[in-house]
Amino acid sequence: MKVLVVGSGGREHALCWAIQNSPLCDTLYCAPGNAGIADVAECVAIGAEDVDALVRFAQDKAIDFVVVGPEGPLVLGLVDKLIALGIKAFGPSAAAAELEGSKGFMKDILAKYGVPTAAYGRFKDVEAAKDFVRKNGAPIVVKADGLAAGKGVTVARTQEEAFAAIDEALVEGRFGAAGAEVVVEEFLDGEEVSFFALCDGESALPLASAQDHKAVGDGDTGPNTGGMGAYSPAPALTPDLQARVMREIVEPTVKGMAAEGRPFKGVLFAGLMIGKDAAGKPVPKTLEFNVRFGDPECQTLMMRLKSDALAALIAAADGQLKNIDLRWHDETALCVVMAANGYPGDYVKNTEIKGFEAANAVEGVTVFHAGTKLSEGRVLSIGGRVLGVTAKAPTVAEAQKRAYQGVDALDWPDGFCRRDIGWRAVGR
Repeated sequence: MKVLVVGSGGREHALCWAIQNSPLCDTLYCAPGNAGIADVAECVAIGAEDVDALVRFAQDKAIDFVVVGPEGPLVLGLVDKLIALGIKAFGPSAAAAELEGSKGFMKDILAKYGVPTAAYGRFKDVEAAKDFVRKNGAPIVVKADGLAAGKGVTVARTQEEAFAAIDEALVEGRFGAAGAEVVVEEFLDGEEVSFFALCDGESALPLASAQDHKAVGDGDTGPNTGGMGAYSPAPALTPDLQARVMREIVEPTVKGMAAEGRPFKGVLFAGLMIGKDAAGKPVPKTLEFNVRFGDPECQTLMMRLKSDALAALIAAADGQLKNIDLRWHDETALCVVMAANGYPGDYVKNTEIKGFEAANAVEGVTVFHAGTKLSEGRVLSIGGRVLGVTAKAPTVAEAQKRAYQGVDALDWPDGFCRRDIGWRAVGR
């Protein structure tokens, strides 16, 4: 098959890395790709959200299967346009991608189909939103309704912080159209876990759990980021809890979306909070849904997946998930993100990174690229999150050790990372 992967991040490098190992894959393209992806695929200079150009490329090259990495092109309807032309694609339609494109829509679906989540309200009116805060008190969470590049969520510890977040979105217009409506919801306490399932419109197949590290600094300090590291599996999500998540959260959502006339095909990424009930037993609730693989969680999932990744994605697109099962390596995979100095604020760009050969030579380590480009044979940083040094090992502690050996083998004085990725799971 001729396959096109859309995107340029660490997630897309991991997907390309897994797909190129499939016997089904003859030719692999990635648009736009990055310096690392260029080692495993032919990179094409088309932006991930340039839907019309991507569709033309897929037609011109007679692409058999398109894998859409980021949420942007999904919400813009790339999959709909491809399917209308008879080109098979992995990812939800624009109507189904509203699960991520609108937090209010997502919360309404959860409420309608009895999926456990935080109590909430949807508001376009500033005073109505503030009244909801006054009635419910703090801590409380304020979210811009639309896609805000991970910047639209405020966990407000005081009512004043919540009021400021509401003003920022509805009055000051910080998030543009994405913040024209806000969701204000109950604060949930507990341990946050990511869970992924492949969906084919009717059924769902569990992938695996992972745990992300959002804060920029060690010990979960500092501002939130797109993710500074992850590991899979997440010990907090036991097999019993995973079965419960499938039964109470994933399956009702897939059935509900089908009933709404928006069948969900692709990967459903459930952001979960594992809290405790009155008896102290763990209870999973849904924080949010995303309609694509997480980044950096995808890097850990692809390292652990034994089965043919491309065959699994095709089965989801074809409505054939009931006919496959997936095999996983029992080991832990752990990814440490290296970011450019200054991230998540203004960060340095166009700095050279060396030492890839030494890092990739560490046992069990693969370095996935995100914000990189090739320039005259040199690898330069062009993004905030730049590399994902990913290791597989029998234990979390060993995977952590190997990943940091890989980090330390790289020569990049203009980059940094957290030094405690995996701390929740080490010794668990």
